[in-house]
Amino acid sequence: MTTLIETTPKMDLEIQDIAHLVEELRAYHAIYSPLWQRREQREAVHTSLQGLLATLPRKSIEPMVLAVDGVAPKAVRAMQSFISEGQWNDERLLHQHWKEVAVDLGTAEGVLMVDGSDVPKQGSHAVGVKRQYCGELGKRANCQAGVFVGSVSSQGYTLLDRRLYVPTEWLTDDAYAERRKQCGLPPDLTFKTKPALAQEMLAAVVQSQALRCRWVVADEAFGGNPDFLEGVTGLGLWYFAEVPHSTRVWEARPGTHVPPWRGRGRRPQRERLVEGVPAARTVLEVAAGLPAEAWARQTSKEGSQGPMVAECATRRVIAVREALPGPDVWLVLRRHIETGELKTSLCHAPVDTAVETHVRMSGMRWPIATCFEDSKQLLGMGDYEVRSWTGWHHHMTLVILAHFFVVRMSLR
Repeated sequence: MTTLIETTPKMDLEIQDIAHLVEELRAYHAIYSPLWQRREQREAVHTSLQGLLATLPRKSIEPMVLAVDGVAPKAVRAMQSFISEGQWNDERLLHQHWKEVAVDLGTAEGVLMVDGSDVPKQGSHAVGVKRQYCGELGKRANCQAGVFVGSVSSQGYTLLDRRLYVPTEWLTDDAYAERRKQCGLPPDLTFKTKPALAQEMLAAVVQSQALRCRWVVADEAFGGNPDFLEGVTGLGLWYFAEVPHSTRVWEARPGTHVPPWRGRGRRPQRERLVEGVPAARTVLEVAAGLPAEAWARQTSKEGSQGPMVAECATRRVIAVREALPGPDVWLVLRRHIETGELKTSLCHAPVDTAVETHVRMSGMRWPIATCFEDSKQLLGMGDYEVRSWTGWHHHMTLVILAHFFVVRMSLR
């Protein structure tokens, strides 16, 4: 019988009647109140949090304001302006939020989760909207794409930060010039890939020193990007990232050399593989070549599905970087015992890392999807009707704060 490897508990978050949360919400709001200069801003944030926590079928601005303040047309317009155009500093709020997360969820071996979350949208005027792959629908569709970082530990999980992914056409195509102006896109904004956006957020969390962290977990959309993995390593963190089956590695470090100068042309400076060294193999090929005794059955507790049993194998391999040998990493293989589905991951942890640690990390990525699900179903994450760059980020900041409020109430 295998030992059950704990990951993080499934949190059954529920929105209670707001009447029972008045005092708790007032105390939570007071944590952030000093970050606002004006009374009207503090009141607007409190109203927003009340609305996001209310039991409403849809949580766009108007129904939230009407539910909290009653029939007040001016209040609706004021809130629309506060979210869409308000000049308030999200970063200060989020930095304070990270400190609060550290109190309830922080551990020395904290894990940062990275993933994308998309919201289907009609029309073409909301900032960054485009026909692109939409994870929520599992197909290409008109949507806005966001990138998020979350925190998970043995106590629970929540979201930390957010960035809107802006397709390159929005920034460079003359056909989008008027929409850029209407949506208030910063004039100096440049195109960044989703992994680059995630890297920015990870760096901000690490540099803030507000939250202790050791690991980063991500799916293959990020794990398949070597620059992202190198960026994580540069922050002093260890990554556990799923990678495509086509990812190539060496099982032994191949020889390299700088070719001798032949007396003509430029003198060679870049290393190349020594002629005749074995070619790098795909991680799928490595998995297929492992003997039966290399696999061991492991049981981990993940999500609401109960214990998950899989066959796991680990191997030290050499990552490929621009066709040359890169860092020594762990190849972690996980095969479902019923379906045979194979998950392939690379992990930049020390050579003495136990297989149980790898199994635990492989089960620390699912909570961010649960954060998205709870935030969309309970907190109106996708219900916003703002179109601006500022509005998208303001809305997501408030949803992040509302999510952690519910997490904190559940823990306490």
